[in-house]
Amino acid sequence: MHRIAYYRVSTGDQSIEAQRSALGGLFDQEFSDEGVSGAIPAAQRKGFSDLLAKVRTGDVLHVYAVDRLGRDALDVQATVRALLERGVTVDVHGLGPIGRGVGELILAVLAQIADMERQRIAERTRAGRDVARTALAATGRTHRGKESLGRPKAQDAAAVGLWRQENGASIATTARHFGLSAATVKRYCATQPA
Repeated sequence: MHRIAYYRVSTGDQSIEAQRSALGGLFDQEFSDEGVSGAIPAAQRKGFSDLLAKVRTGDVLHVYAVDRLGRDALDVQATVRALLERGVTVDVHGLGPIGRGVGELILAVLAQIADMERQRIAERTRAGRDVARTALAATGRTHRGKESLGRPKAQDAAAVGLWRQENGASIATTARHFGLSAATVKRYCATQPA
């Protein structure tokens, strides 16, 4: 029997260390997916896919929470069921080992809650964009005072294109002059009339 841990965080600014600390054990193997959304099916994540290739009958898989396995209720249930059928015990921190029957029922409820939360986040995001669009159309600024819905522009595209043209500068020289990436300069210059 091997003790295996799986960690997942959705954004690059998060760390798996909090999950590792909470699980607080020495594990024979650890797998992780960092910067990977729980909306991506477990088997399609690199770390979890590696885990699936290596687990064996009798192993115990430790996860911090059900939503670390995923935010899609059906995917979480299918993933856990597949592990159980292979003889792998899934141990969720604070919940304990998931077994057939009642354990699967509890897991189904928790996975459904995680799925509902994912849908709620998407709804809030859409509502926020709608409010921003309405404010932008009415006032020229979003409800948060920004001049556009997207990321603020680093420089004025027309000014960058004009400077490049007047100085006969290369993309790289223009990028250095304005403190931009070469890709941004190319994008800015592609939008300017010749």
